[in-house]
Amino acid sequence: MVRDPIASESAPSAEEICSALDDPDCREIIRNLDEPMTAAELTSHCDIPQSTLYRKLELLTESTLLEESTEIRRDGHHASKYSVAFDEVTIFLDDDRSLAVKIERPARTADERLAEMWSEVRKET
Repeated sequence: MVRDPIASESAPSAEEICSALDDPDCREIIRNLDEPMTAAELTSHCDIPQSTLYRKLELLTESTLLEESTEIRRDGHHASKYSVAFDEVTIFLDDDRSLAVKIERPARTADERLAEMWSEVRKET
């Protein structure tokens, strides 16, 4: 499943973001994602067992800190690739004095914006 944090309809809570960022394995994954990588590539870069790595990738994608996309391969064995989906995370007190979170996302290219627009058109038809 491909998950796009920018197109996500529900924003993660401050607790979900803090939980993901408090996890040392999650921080290790983020540190190593200077370019999009598959889980297999991350396993070789991080000192994290593969089964643990998949759970951490799920936590990070669910909290919209990572973007999951599909790498199409000629042999038909497609792979998920993961990339960091934020530039900055700010945690603050909102008007009712509860924790809130603001996530600054990287700027999207014209191609990415066009793909997002077509995705929205497909949803409506």
